[in-house]
Amino acid sequence: MIRRLLKIFGALCLFLLLFSCKDAQEDYVIEPMEPRKPIVDFGFNFDDYNVQFDTIRSQDTFERILKKQNLGNHKAAEIIAKIKDSMPTSVRFMRPYICLRSKDKYHKLQYLIYQPNRIDYYLVDLTDSIIGHKKSRPLTFKTKTIAGELDGSLSSTLRNMKVDPSLSNKLLKVYAWSIDFFKLKKGDKFAVSFTERYINDTIFDGVDSLRCAFFEYKGSKIYAFPFQQERKGRIDYYDENGKALKNFFLKAPLKYIHITSRFSRSRFHPVQLRWKAHNGTDYAAPTGTPIMTTATGVVEQAGYTAGNGNFVKVKHDRTYSTQYLHMSRILVRRGQHVKQGDVIGKVGSTGLATGPHVCYRFWKNGVQVDPLRISLPNAQPMEGRNLPRFKELMRPLKRELDSVADLKFRNK
Repeated sequence: MIRRLLKIFGALCLFLLLFSCKDAQEDYVIEPMEPRKPIVDFGFNFDDYNVQFDTIRSQDTFERILKKQNLGNHKAAEIIAKIKDSMPTSVRFMRPYICLRSKDKYHKLQYLIYQPNRIDYYLVDLTDSIIGHKKSRPLTFKTKTIAGELDGSLSSTLRNMKVDPSLSNKLLKVYAWSIDFFKLKKGDKFAVSFTERYINDTIFDGVDSLRCAFFEYKGSKIYAFPFQQERKGRIDYYDENGKALKNFFLKAPLKYIHITSRFSRSRFHPVQLRWKAHNGTDYAAPTGTPIMTTATGVVEQAGYTAGNGNFVKVKHDRTYSTQYLHMSRILVRRGQHVKQGDVIGKVGSTGLATGPHVCYRFWKNGVQVDPLRISLPNAQPMEGRNLPRFKELMRPLKRELDSVADLKFRNK
């Protein structure tokens, strides 16, 4: 009996050992890094050289890269000393570089090309003397105007239209104050005009800027036209009448919102189990979700109380203040200046809370009010003296949007 038990125990140990070893091996498998190849050539005929494509690894420096090319410490240091004023002080992890070497048996380094981004590259020339250059590829910009209907999310709709989905991020930022994109529905129409970047006139390098757009929202078209009121001022977006799309306040302190309790003069408190005023708006979200300040201002309070839990209060001007309750973490300090959209904390359930959410409170002239029911000021309203210039710039853009949309939807 004992012998049988010992056999079973031995078999069990062997089984566990085999599987634990297998797991350990799988945990520590290191896949070889595939060197990134350049987007295009750099004016060289690669057939004339022994070409080595490689990628910046952890702890790499220009000097370390040179030493890998059979250049001794003294020679590598000499090269670095001569190119230091024309080359960056550090290299970026996982960015590509190319070594062009002689095709003889010595494989002597002739040129080193380092590409920190898609536009710029650095060239070290070792053929005659030691010279370092920074070069940039020529960029061209092409305008594209499209019209379509939503079929799922905005990014997926654009992807199906063969448009870079990054355009959706630009549209979301422009319309963040005027459209709730969660309330858009399938079949809602839109038109967008934008510019795309191309390297050497052929290689797509992303969406550069948004020229203009409109979305059908709640039965009407909401246009967006960029305009700079002052010569060196910032660019804001306005509708066809010159009304700013951007408001002084964001609509909510979270990017993705789910209101669980609204501002009320009488609400049954789920923790205290009694009827009392609820002078805030509750937005439910998972613990750790970033909480944004809805307007620029100065942190007036940042701390903890038994009811509020971890909270932050921001003073925006002499009229308005906002407060954010029940945070899991506070990421700002008292007296700190914050800009609209800055993350000031993380969603939690500290204080009197039954689950993770942020209670958003809003003060106007020292009195708590419902921000969803009051009229809030726009940022940088159009000045009267600028309206004629805006109209002159806006009209051809609007005609372009409307004509493309009319052509697209004529038979629908």
